[in-house]
Amino acid sequence: MTTTAPAPPRRRGPSPAAWSVTALVVVAHVLAWRGTDMSPAALATGWRGMADFLGDALPPDLDWDTVLGPSLRAAGVTFAIGLLGTSLSVPFALALAVLASRTTTYGPAAYQVSRSVLSFLRSVPDVVFALIFVTAVGLGPFAGVLALVLHNIGVMGKLWAEAMEESDPGPRDALRVLGASRVQTVAHAVLPTVFPQLVGLLLYRLDVNVRSSLVLGLVGAGGIGFLINQSIKLFRFDQMATHILVVLVLVVAVDQVSDRVRRRLA
Repeated sequence: MTTTAPAPPRRRGPSPAAWSVTALVVVAHVLAWRGTDMSPAALATGWRGMADFLGDALPPDLDWDTVLGPSLRAAGVTFAIGLLGTSLSVPFALALAVLASRTTTYGPAAYQVSRSVLSFLRSVPDVVFALIFVTAVGLGPFAGVLALVLHNIGVMGKLWAEAMEESDPGPRDALRVLGASRVQTVAHAVLPTVFPQLVGLLLYRLDVNVRSSLVLGLVGAGGIGFLINQSIKLFRFDQMATHILVVLVLVVAVDQVSDRVRRRLA
């Protein structure tokens, strides 16, 4: 008895919804291209300006007393701003993350309020916070630290809340069945489960905040960003190149250390 092989299933084309999404993406990119005045021709004709800029920046000025020494000291300040802006935000971000996670919140009201606070702190750029604090405490690194603390609470609180929502429900449910309180459940079930993720996100934010502290220096928050801004205003692009090289070394060093810590926690 012979049996006929079943016919291969027909390949279906893209659904109308997929075509609609594709068309929407294309239209959005066309509008974005026009709205940002993208012009490859202008970039091609502006090569002389870029060549002149690189000619003024190279070779970098490596004089220790006037450029390299102050640059390294300012890089240390920049790292300190990023470090304190990250570490000082941890307790506030953790408290808001617990309230903003559906698995650990204390009710709908606490969830909505904490989510709103995190959204506000996250939506205000750290540069805006820095400008506000500069008017309050004056120019210097302190304003940069305060700006990063507030902005980092919003970003890190949201990331931590999402990590808690994705935690394994087994230990959490087991403690609740045994009559553990909400605080005990969070401390002994949720946080130990997601601890590696929380530390990984914290190290990621440290990397981001070190780079952000560079930008904050451009608005008067101290650090090596202030030296870069000063060298640009004085048209000392060779000094600017030195500061950028120091920033590159700093960012690579922070990234390498963070990567090693994340690997050990994995």
